[in-house]
Amino acid sequence: MRGGVLRRFFVQEIAAKESSCTITGSEARHITKALRLGRGDRIILMDSQGVRFQAIIESVAPQRVKVKLEKPLPKPPDSPVEITLCQALLKSQAMDLVIEKTSELGIHAVQPFTSERTVVKLDGSKSENKTRRWREISYGAATQSDGRAPAEIGPLVSFKDLLTTYHKEDALKVIFWEEEDAKDLKGLLRASSPMKKAVGMVGPEGGFTRKEIRMAEEAGFTSVSLGQRVLRAETAAIAMTAIIQYEWGDLSLPDLCSPLTFI
Repeated sequence: MRGGVLRRFFVQEIAAKESSCTITGSEARHITKALRLGRGDRIILMDSQGVRFQAIIESVAPQRVKVKLEKPLPKPPDSPVEITLCQALLKSQAMDLVIEKTSELGIHAVQPFTSERTVVKLDGSKSENKTRRWREISYGAATQSDGRAPAEIGPLVSFKDLLTTYHKEDALKVIFWEEEDAKDLKGLLRASSPMKKAVGMVGPEGGFTRKEIRMAEEAGFTSVSLGQRVLRAETAAIAMTAIIQYEWGDLSLPDLCSPLTFI
């Protein structure tokens, strides 16, 4: 793009020692077919580690774009809090939406899992294909929102294995339950000292069973509510991410000390 804000594109890894890089797959198609960029146009490349470079397009083909790396660019700062969303498997469009919007909000990782009331069933090959798709969605969300790096998407696991993984995690750990009537997320965050990590668990369309809530609490999770509204699972996941980022994270301008004045 000649002039204006440079477009950002994702590659798996940028070899900083190399002078050039080749973009393939969906990003190459987006460059050539959707945006019609060509030789001489400048873009920004970013990879899964947060490395980013300004680059100039040298040649284009339908499935391949070769660029010359011009100069490294600074990484955006890390969020003060590293948020992991443990999301029970949802129907296709709802799960895609969760990955996209929480990634835009700067989530660190999404860990899909199955629980007692999970409706969607995925076998080995389907699970791998879905994970690959979710990673592509997180890549696109990171380039759109100028995130430091794409959200990590874990492999599909069981509820029991999930609790084992996070049992000893040094983090704020919450599980959302529509029947919780004593604790809400906002109150818990404001009553707690900010932590560097937060893990939020959201159930499937039918929610969690009482047994699952009890198991999660035994693993160190606190059951919380999002208030009086009954939210869809995908809405709850997005709201959780936004609330934690607002209270402990980076949903504010850096070094903004003076209050806004409205006229």
